[in-house]
Amino acid sequence: MLLAIDIGNSNISVGLFDRQKELKFLASIDTDSRKTADQISIDLMNLFTLYGCDIRQVSGAILSSVVPPMNFMMEKALTRLLGKPPMVVGAGIKTGLNIRMEFNSQQLGADIVANAVSALEKYPVPIIMIDMGTATIISYISEKRTYEGGLMFPGVRLSLDALSHHTAQLPNISLEHPKQLIGKNTEECMRSGIVYGTAAMLDGVIDRIRETLHGAEPSIVATGPNAPVIARYCRNRVVYDKYLLMEGLYTIYQKNRK
Repeated sequence: MLLAIDIGNSNISVGLFDRQKELKFLASIDTDSRKTADQISIDLMNLFTLYGCDIRQVSGAILSSVVPPMNFMMEKALTRLLGKPPMVVGAGIKTGLNIRMEFNSQQLGADIVANAVSALEKYPVPIIMIDMGTATIISYISEKRTYEGGLMFPGVRLSLDALSHHTAQLPNISLEHPKQLIGKNTEECMRSGIVYGTAAMLDGVIDRIRETLHGAEPSIVATGPNAPVIARYCRNRVVYDKYLLMEGLYTIYQKNRK
């Protein structure tokens, strides 16, 4: 079995694949760069116990991360648990993805690379890919199967937190489906604003990208923890793919295994 781990700014996603590429479980734990390798090992062992899986059956692991301070301890924990170091998405790893960016391609987040690898396997090009985590990142993959670039702005949760932290009378609220477009109290107004406002923003960007495609109809796929709430309010047809990142890591592992 293959253990796939993605370290994000807010959460660490942990997925376990069997030999048939079926996910045995997909779990999430908090990102905390203060944790030691022992603490991370305990967290991972607890997940295996929770889902009734045997960590001794894991034959390999792949790690992607956008939080460099956690990488060493995570690699140390995985090496201790599995008896060998994980494959790390980064320099020297074959992805099959062409990247057309002005900066070094290694600066592109490992999670975005994995998402793009998976999207190219599952959806027809061109592709508009939306990753809705701590940041919201819209990426464009052209008909040449090339990652052309994208847009980045604060994520839904980050925007809500900023609103409540910088205004004395606005509360912290959960991200949920709004009851209606026009809110009737403070919490409903905030919730409607963030959900409908983000959906409208995504629609606007999608439409502007579509105008550059000379008639080609893009696949539009969204992933990330905030995507299932927001995507349903977009007027464009947006496919929510919960497993896009994990399946991308699986594919990258298979491309690089000896």
